Amino acid sequence: MDNLVPHRSAAPGPRRRDRHGRGMRGPIAPPQVPLAASRGEAFADLVQDSVERLERRWPQLSDVDFLVLDVPRLDGTAGWSDETVPLGGTVAARDGRPARVVVYRRPVEIRTKGRDERAALIHEVVVEQVAEVLGLTPETVDPRYGED
Repeated sequence: MDNLVPHRSAAPGPRRRDRHGRGMRGPIAPPQVPLAASRGEAFADLVQDSVERLERRWPQLSDVDFLVLDVPRLDGTAGWSDETVPLGGTVAARDGRPARVVVYRRPVEIRTKGRDERAALIHEVVVEQVAEVLGLTPETVDPRYGED
């Protein structure tokens, strides 16, 4: 016989198949569809959409950093009590650093049920924080603020 089958070593190596004979499983969805994005990435996209909406009206927002953090810090300097958890915050510009607007992902996610409701709450939080940075009222920053 001319066709030799290579001898399989008895040494343990990476398994090619599981015990049911199925191969390695790949990702559930291709990377270009929304299903493939993690919750954190989807949340950051909603924040970015809100910021882009506001930057069209307020070009000076291009100098402001927008951040998404999972939860607020508990170091006591945040100025919040046990009864309320902030949904966002600001850090004033100083020492050559730009102003920062922070949106906290987990508190916002807990208060919303669906993507549309989450997007609306994120926009409200971003508008409130931008108003604080600019020294304006939220209604001035976005005339549709507070409308359902």
